[in-house]
Amino acid sequence: MSFGQGGPYGPGGSQPPTPDWAALADDSARRGRRRKWLLIGGGVLAAGAVAAIVATAVVSSDGQGSASDKASGLPTPEALPSGPGTPEPSFSDVAPPAPPNPVDILSSAKKDKAPLSDRTLFPDAKATANDRSYDKGLTSATKSCATAAQGALGGVLNENGCRRFFRATYTKDGVAVTVGIAVFDDKAAAEKAKKDAKPNVASLPGGGVPTFCRRANCIASANAIGRYAYFTIAGYTSGKDVASSTDPNASQAGRDVSDYAFRRILARGNAQASAAAAAAGG
Repeated sequence: MSFGQGGPYGPGGSQPPTPDWAALADDSARRGRRRKWLLIGGGVLAAGAVAAIVATAVVSSDGQGSASDKASGLPTPEALPSGPGTPEPSFSDVAPPAPPNPVDILSSAKKDKAPLSDRTLFPDAKATANDRSYDKGLTSATKSCATAAQGALGGVLNENGCRRFFRATYTKDGVAVTVGIAVFDDKAAAEKAKKDAKPNVASLPGGGVPTFCRRANCIASANAIGRYAYFTIAGYTSGKDVASSTDPNASQAGRDVSDYAFRRILARGNAQASAAAAAAGG
């Protein structure tokens, strides 16, 4: 069994800085989330906002003329006649509302209301991650989460209240990866499903992809963001075994597709946060 790590302001004019929630969540995910990796085989498939405080230095005059001004007999600035009235710029003391945190939206079914389907989660013909692309095969959606799992994962999904389960398969150079996204009511349920994850999402062949990871050793992972837990199973379309959890081809493909799934879920939160911010701004 092998475990590993996984993933993914600045002042602007007179307005307060707007946090880049996507970058923060991706950075937090890369540094803080723990991806469970497990080599499995034989048909039993296993499996923020960072507050940036910008200090602004203000340099003010003490109202006194310089020594050279006094020595030359020139009038001090205070003694100069005032010119025609020039209106002073005024700034609102009321800061605009902070944009919603997309991860907060994703963490609760009460906030996460955007349409949800395999088409919205997997809209692209290719999954692109880390400058590598994988062709999309079939996708599927079900409310019977356990039917999309093998081994003990089905029980874990049911015990934690899985509402829907979406799968998609991606291939590249003889390696296939199925990613499954389980939807729960809240973040706590998704995190517990990730923690308790056991052998694993069922591979989804078809659409030109042969059956894989049913009798051969494969590599699996489990992760979560918000109320979504997501799982991958990666192996060879030829049916040969994945030799170890560090297999350079299967493990890379599994990580890439897992990262793609993370970014697709986060994009869902970003879109809803942007819509909420636009509505609040009138």
